[in-house]
Amino acid sequence: MPQLIFGLTSLLILARFIWPLDWPLPAKIVAALLVLVALQFHRWNRLSSGSEFSPEFPRPVVVLFNWAFGMIVLLALLQLALDAGLLVAALIHGGIVGAPDGVRYALAGVAATAAAIGVHQAMRIPPLRDVEVGISGLPRQFDGYTILQLTDLHISRLFPAPWARAVVERSNKLGADLIAITGDLIDGTVDARRNDIAPLRDLMAADGVYVISGNHEYIFGYDVWMAHYAALGLRSLENRHIVLERGGGRLVIAGITDRASRHRGHSIRDLAAVLDGAPKGAPVILLDHQPSDARNAARLGVALQLSGHTHGGLILGIDRLAARANAGFVSGRYEVDGMTLYVNNGTALWPGFALRLGRPSELTRITLRAADDT
Repeated sequence: MPQLIFGLTSLLILARFIWPLDWPLPAKIVAALLVLVALQFHRWNRLSSGSEFSPEFPRPVVVLFNWAFGMIVLLALLQLALDAGLLVAALIHGGIVGAPDGVRYALAGVAATAAAIGVHQAMRIPPLRDVEVGISGLPRQFDGYTILQLTDLHISRLFPAPWARAVVERSNKLGADLIAITGDLIDGTVDARRNDIAPLRDLMAADGVYVISGNHEYIFGYDVWMAHYAALGLRSLENRHIVLERGGGRLVIAGITDRASRHRGHSIRDLAAVLDGAPKGAPVILLDHQPSDARNAARLGVALQLSGHTHGGLILGIDRLAARANAGFVSGRYEVDGMTLYVNNGTALWPGFALRLGRPSELTRITLRAADDT
C-alpha cells in the first residue's frame, strides 16, 4: 500500500506539476529523477539499516531527506487543490483552463517553506504542556500529584544523544513526582542506539521512572530492548500495576504491553488481569501506548489513560486520517465513558516522516486534582 501511494504521488507530480512547465526536456528529466529519489526515502533506509524505520545516514542527510520527502507530499496536496480549482474554472468557462508557470513556482515555494518549518518543529526540544485532570475519588494526599509523560521519543540518527540529553535536562528541572514513558523510545537496534539512549539513565523523579513498550520496540527486538531499559534504571510496567501510598491514600499506576504484541507471539493483552489485586476504590492511571482500546479501559474502571502513538496526526487537517486509524483519538484530552484519555502529541516522532505543522511536540506534565463529585 505505501508503495502504491508513493507511486501515485510520483505520477501526480510528474504529470501535473513538472510536465506542464515550460522547461527543456533535460531539465524536466532531472527534476523527475530528484522527485523519484526523494520519494524512495524509505527504500534507502532499508538499504542503510535493513529497516525502513531506522535511517542510519548522517544526521544532515536524514534531515535533508525528511525535508525533500515532506516537500513533495505537501506539493502533491497543493497540486490536487490547484487541479480542483482548474476543474471548477473549466466547468464555469466551458473549456480547458491552464495555470501559468508562476502559479506552480509559488506552490513549490510554499511546499518547500512549509516542509522546512515542519521539520524544524519536529526536531526541536519540545516545550512544556501543562494539563490538569480531575479524578473522582482521588485521595487528598494525591491532589496536585504530577506525572511527566514522555512518549514516542524515537531516539535515532535524527534524535541522537545530544537531543536526548537536552530532553532529560529539561524533564528533570520540572521536578515531577513520577515520569511515565509510554512507548516507542527508539528506532534502531541496541547496538546502533546504545550511546544515543544512554542519557535516559539520568531521568529522575521522586517515585521513579516507568516505561511501557510501543509498537517500535517489537520492530527492533522487544526482549532485548526491555532488558536494556531496565539496565538504564527505567522500571517496566508491562502488564502489571504498582500501588503508591501517601498518608493512607492510594493511587494505582498500571501499564500494558502494546497492541503489536498480539501479532508477535507475546502474551495476550489482558487489562483485567493487569488490574487484578488492585486496591478497591483506589483511582487507576493506565499507561497504554496506543489509544484505540480506551473504551475497554473505561469499562474496567480506569480513571485516566495516558497514550501516544499518533504523533498528534502530524499536520492539522490531515490528522483526521490518523484519528480514523485510532478509534477517533488523535491528540489531546478526551472524555471516554467517564474516563479521561490523554493522547500525547509525542516528545519526538518517527524519523521516516519528521514533519509537524499545527501539531507540536510536547513534554506533558499531568497534574492530578480531586474532582468535585457533588
